[in-house]
Amino acid sequence: MCGRFTQSKSLAEYQDRFSFSAGPLEYAPRFNLAPGREALAVLAGEDGRRGEMLRWGLVPSWAKDERVGYKMINARAETVADKPAYRGPFRRARCLIPAEGFFEWAPAAGGKQPFFLARKDREPFALAGLWDQWSGPEGGTLRSFTIITTQANQVVKPIHDRMPVMLSTGDEAAWLDPAASPEDLATLLRPYAAQEMQAQPVSRRVNSAAGEGPKLIEPVALPGDLFG
Repeated sequence: MCGRFTQSKSLAEYQDRFSFSAGPLEYAPRFNLAPGREALAVLAGEDGRRGEMLRWGLVPSWAKDERVGYKMINARAETVADKPAYRGPFRRARCLIPAEGFFEWAPAAGGKQPFFLARKDREPFALAGLWDQWSGPEGGTLRSFTIITTQANQVVKPIHDRMPVMLSTGDEAAWLDPAASPEDLATLLRPYAAQEMQAQPVSRRVNSAAGEGPKLIEPVALPGDLFG
C-alpha cells in the first residue's frame, strides 16, 4: 500500500515539471503527507491541465458518508476497473499526484523501521491517481483522490509487497488522455523500473503523522543488515 508520501517542491516547480495552470491554491510543501490531508493533484480539463488540492481518501459520488474515504486511500491495479468505487473514476476522472517519494515500514528490532523510497536522482514523478466529487447533505462538495498500487519491484519488495504506481514521464499524458481505453490504461499500471529507484532508512519521527520537515527524508545509519 501507500500510506505516506512527499510533495516537497514549490508550486512553481511542479507547474514547470507537469505543465498545469492553477488558480489560488492553499498549497505548501509537505514531507509527510498522510491520509485525510489535502494534496496537490493534476487533472485534465478542456482547457488543458489544472492543479487542484484534493483530500486523500476517495469518497465516491454515491457514498452516504464521507468517512468512507479513510478506507479508500489506495486502489489495487488488478481490480480498479471493476470495483464499484473506482470503475467510474478509472474511466473518466484520472489524475497525476506529484511526489518525490513515499514511505514504507519494515520489521526491525524495537519496532518497524521506516524507509523513504524515491528515484535515485530524487526528481519528482507522478503517482497514478483517481478522483471523485461528493456532495454532502448540507450542500457542500468534497473532491478527493486515491492512489493506485501494484506489485512491488525488487527495490520495494524487501520492505513491502505493494507499491504505488509511479508513472514514467512518457506515460503521464496517456494516463490523463480522456480517450484512452481501459485496456490501454491497464498497461500503464506496472511496477516502476527498479534500477531507477533506491530505498533509504530514515528517522522514525516520520511514524507520527504530525512529523514534518526535510529531515524526515534524510538517510540514517542502521546497525547491521536489516534484511540479512
